[in-house]
Amino acid sequence: MALELWKGNEAIAEAAVRAGCRYFFGYPITPQNEIPEYMARRLPEVGGCFLQAESELAAINMVYGASGAGGRVMTSSSSPGISLKQEGITYMAGAELPAVIVNVMRGGPGLGTIQPAQGDYYQATRGGGNGDYRLVVLAPNTIQEAADLMQEAFDIADLYRNPVMLLADGMIGQMMEPLEWRSPSPRPLPPKNWAATGLQGRDTHRIINSLFIDPVECEQHNLRLQEKYREMEQRELRFEERGCQDAEVLFVAYGTPSRIVMSAIDRLATRKIRAGLFRPVTVWPFPYERLGQLAASPSVRAVITVELSAGQMLDDVRIAVEGRKPVSLVGHTGGVVPTPHEIEAAALAALGR
Repeated sequence: MALELWKGNEAIAEAAVRAGCRYFFGYPITPQNEIPEYMARRLPEVGGCFLQAESELAAINMVYGASGAGGRVMTSSSSPGISLKQEGITYMAGAELPAVIVNVMRGGPGLGTIQPAQGDYYQATRGGGNGDYRLVVLAPNTIQEAADLMQEAFDIADLYRNPVMLLADGMIGQMMEPLEWRSPSPRPLPPKNWAATGLQGRDTHRIINSLFIDPVECEQHNLRLQEKYREMEQRELRFEERGCQDAEVLFVAYGTPSRIVMSAIDRLATRKIRAGLFRPVTVWPFPYERLGQLAASPSVRAVITVELSAGQMLDDVRIAVEGRKPVSLVGHTGGVVPTPHEIEAAALAALGR
């Protein structure tokens, strides 16, 4: 197939349409505004529904309703907008409703800046809403991967009856790159015989709910959810390794920083220093076991995380490494992006060079 030039946000939106998404509810915020703009034009062309809600709170509850009726539905926002959606997201996780949520991250806290950042890692991977729930969180580092993962995200959501998040820093949303449209491998999906679509000749109602007054009943519901999350951990774990087998320095990064790291690795190679990149593609579930195995290699002398945050993924990296090697951070906030030279210097310092 031919390559086409696409902007990240618009590719994400088109990928959703190609995946069968027919309902979008959202509210504008930079740097993801091209997603609702694109959906406003595109969805009517395929018989879908676009609605700009009066707020982020209204949008996520509209997503709840459309999903509860069995539709393929999504919303998108950026950082503080996703914060406002957290109550609805936890309601959907509790009611076991599938949907795709896109967060094109900007700097914070609060309104922060419109520049790219990764300060929502805790929120995405730990659950920003209340209760013990999890989302599969996909973190692309190219427009191609964003489009591929976006198409697959709807199947993942339907398979587990759970919201799925696509987590991209603002750079991914705003840049343009060549893209080849691909179809994801089909998954056998269960019928949506739980959807609230009216009686339709049935004698029993379909009730969607996340409220359990009886504590024993609520715990049983939670235990069943935890079993589902363990299945996600086993089946949906994804990561990429580049040059990790004999690395002296092991970089860990996702999103845009992972691409900058590759330039730093090339610079280190000119100094005869072997460096590798370990990139989580799912930041939840996080690939603890594989990262721990790589860090335990005798060749590895230092592990360095590179993030557009104050070091939120650093916690997961330390858990994986288990103190076997020193772990340090190259982190920036507020939309400041690290340079290959800065990352190279951090590696040299970690090696005592």
